[in-house]
Amino acid sequence: MPWAPLILAVAPNGARKVKADHPAIPLSADEIGRCAAACADAGAAMIHLHVRDRDGGHILDGDAYRDAIAAVRREAGPGIVIQVTSEAVGRYSAAEQMAVVRDVRPEAVSLAVREILPEGADERPAAEFLAWLHGADILPQFILYSREDLARFDDLIARGVVPGARRFVLFVLGRYTAGQRSRPTDMLPFLAGNGRGHEWAVCAFGAHETACAVTAAGLGGHARVGFENNLHLPDGALAPDNAALVAAAARGGADIGRPLAGPDAARAIMAGRYEPRA
Repeated sequence: MPWAPLILAVAPNGARKVKADHPAIPLSADEIGRCAAACADAGAAMIHLHVRDRDGGHILDGDAYRDAIAAVRREAGPGIVIQVTSEAVGRYSAAEQMAVVRDVRPEAVSLAVREILPEGADERPAAEFLAWLHGADILPQFILYSREDLARFDDLIARGVVPGARRFVLFVLGRYTAGQRSRPTDMLPFLAGNGRGHEWAVCAFGAHETACAVTAAGLGGHARVGFENNLHLPDGALAPDNAALVAAAARGGADIGRPLAGPDAARAIMAGRYEPRA
């Protein structure tokens, strides 16, 4: 069977980095919009969208999301997939995370399973939310931090808490810790546990980000790159901007014969509707 094309997503700012980390970190809606356009030109089919408050702090806010989404559409056009984050960063409850998604009704959203469905909590609110998400045709990506997370996620599917049998997941190779540097071998436990055959992508920390992205591409997965988790090019040099990191991953995919997904193909893959050509 031919490979599905490679979805490259860009995470241009995340919840933590500020201008002191890199002057090209996009924080305002206008900066995010221009960044999205440059990254789309470099090969990104999707932007993973975080928004900030006036002090640069992480925020889950419907109006801020709408402003940023409008800026991305204005600058990058109607094509690029806009995926909002529901990340808590220790500030928001599961109820608040779900509420902002209901408010914004984005095209796509990332959901950390251990945040939306913390172990031991009542599963009914999340199950109702995920059923609503499914019915609203919002494209979810489920974030998993370990093989144990993956096993629990599969159990939630088996018990009907998460609708659908095969979902789009993100394997996070590492943690938000000082000096974290992910390596391609970090994805092996996830792949060994992916018995359901979920469509998958990786995100990695540090200067091996491109190596992880290209390895994922070679194994049939997808990748998210950008300043959220890494500021450096494969040779260790400081990247001038997010588009340079997207371009590096795109070149790596091309070198191994993996074509890039455009936004429409990315949507079809994420929704489980992609039909490869013979």
